[in-house]
Amino acid sequence: MERRFERELESLKTSLVKMGSVVEQNLEQAIQALMNDDAQLAKKVVEGDERVNSLEIEIDNAIIDLLALQQPVASDLRLIIAVQKINNDLERIGDHAVNIAESVVDLVKTTGEEPLMEIPKMAEITTRMLRHALDGFILLDPKLAKTVLERDDEIDELNRIMTRKVVELIKSDKESIEGGLQLIRISRNLERVADLATNIAEDVIFHIQARVVKHHAEKRQEAKS
Repeated sequence: MERRFERELESLKTSLVKMGSVVEQNLEQAIQALMNDDAQLAKKVVEGDERVNSLEIEIDNAIIDLLALQQPVASDLRLIIAVQKINNDLERIGDHAVNIAESVVDLVKTTGEEPLMEIPKMAEITTRMLRHALDGFILLDPKLAKTVLERDDEIDELNRIMTRKVVELIKSDKESIEGGLQLIRISRNLERVADLATNIAEDVIFHIQARVVKHHAEKRQEAKS
C-alpha cells in the first residue's frame, strides 16, 4: 500500500511537470508571436489552451483521489497542497498566454506600428521567473524559488512605466489608440503571469521547507496600493 501511494505521488508530480511544460511553451509561443507579428502562431496558442484545461482537471481528480483514499500527512500532505495550488496558478497563466495571443491577433490587424517599449524586457523576466519557479519544484531548490520573489517588484514597475508610455503615445497620436490599448493589455497580462509565478515559488518553498512566505507578498501588495 505504501509503495502504491509513493507511485501515485510520483505520478502526480510528473503530471504537474507536464502541465508546467505545456503552459511554459504556450506563453513562450504567445511572446514569439508578438515579436514576429505572427497571427497564425498566436491562434495556435489559443487552440492549445484546451490541453491546459484538460491537464488541470486530470491533476485535480488525482488530488481528490489521493486525499480521499490515502489521508496523507506531514510532508506528503504539503506536497499535495502545493501541487493543487500550483496546478491552479498554471491554468491561470495559460489563460494569460491566451489573452496575450488574442491581443497579438488584434495588433496584426491594426495599421499602426506601435513600439513594444518595455514589453520585450518584461517578457524576458517573466518567462525566466516561471522557469525558475518550475525548476525550483522539480529540483527541490528553495533558493531558486526565492530568486523569483525578488523579481516581482521589477515587473510591477515595468508595467507602470509601460502604461505611462502608452498613454503618452496615444495623446500624441490618436491613430495609435487601438494598438496602444492592446499593448497595455499585454503588459498587464505579463504582470499577472509574474504574480502567479511568484505564487508558485511561494508554494515551492512551503512544500520544501514547511515555511509560509506568502505574507511577504501581501506586504508588497499593500505597498503597491
